[in-house]
Formats: sequence, C-alpha cells, structure tokens
Amino acid sequence: MKLYISTPSPYARLCRIVARERGLADRIEEVVADPYSDDPGLMSSNPLVQVPALIAGDGLPLTDSPVICEWLDAHGVSGPRLLPPEGPERWRVRRLQTLAHGALEMGVKRLLERRRPESEQSPSWIDRWTRNMHRSFDALEQALPDGDALDLGVIATGVATTWTGFRHPDIDWRAGHPRLVALTDRLEARDSFIQTHPA
Repeated sequence: MKLYISTPSPYARLCRIVARERGLADRIEEVVADPYSDDPGLMSSNPLVQVPALIAGDGLPLTDSPVICEWLDAHGVSGPRLLPPEGPERWRVRRLQTLAHGALEMGVKRLLERRRPESEQSPSWIDRWTRNMHRSFDALEQALPDGDALDLGVIATGVATTWTGFRHPDIDWRAGHPRLVALTDRLEARDSFIQTHPA
C-alpha cells in the first residue's frame, strides 16, 4: 500500500495515526508529495492533487481523510476498532470527528487566505473563520467523552488542536478548554502522535 502525504497536513496526519494505531504502518509506504507542484504520483491517485491519497492493496485509490481512516480502521490487524460499526456510539464518534474536521477546515481557509498578498486578503472572512474555529473548540470541549477513549473522533480532535497551535499560534484554543488541553497532552504522548508531529 502507498499513502501520499505532506508532513504538515493535518488530514494526512490523521491517516498516519490511524495506520499506526491499527498495526498497518509497516505495510504502508508513506510518500511525501507536494500538492502545490502537481506531483505526478499524487495526481494519478487523486485528480484534485490533494493529500492524503491511499493506494490500497488491491490498487484502489482512496481520497478524503475520513474515507481513508475508515478503510484503515476496517482493515487493521491490531488494536481496537476506532469507529464503532453501528449504533449510538458510531454517531457520537462521527459527530466528534465532524466537529474536529470543521475546526480544521476553518483553519485551512484562514491559513490560505493569509498567504495571499495583504491587499487581496479579506479581513471579514478571516474574522468569520476565526470565530467558527473558536465555536468548534467550544463544542468539542462539551462533546468529549469521559475517560481515556481512543476513537476517530478523539484522534481528529487531538490533531485539530495541535495543528491549530502549529499553524495559528495567535489562536489560544487552550483558554477555557481544560478537557481539550488534557486530551491533547495525553494524545501527544502516544507513539503514533509523536511519530507524526507536524513540527
């Protein structure tokens, strides 16, 4: 199997963490690709030229991190399942995962907007995306499960908080979110998170 990644990408990091937690890391070749240079290998796997992209064992190309994570989870060889197959717990995990992905989406938009020439930037959109990120973190703080659960929603939450600190140091996501802080500190001590840290 082959996984196209960019090491700063939070979406690629999600897949890399799931691969490690489910015992698949040694079966996957991680290929660093530059999505901004129309990397030929990445383009052949994903016409949108975005990371991550997974070439499964049977040659099936998969894109979009939630799809890839679900595939990796379903084909894992060790560790507990990270997405319950059915029932209320599945939807709880999916809700948490969606909230975390929402925070990431707002953060990526904000990052790309700030990379434009200052005269072309939209302060109103930057402000809106920033407010959306804060609301997402407020919702995540309330939605976190109790205990030491590890699932796709929890992993996505940890990736979102760490990436925000990495790319948006001006956003203090830690303020008023003690549960998010505790979760992030716990997750970042895991081997799968240490090995994939964006810095």
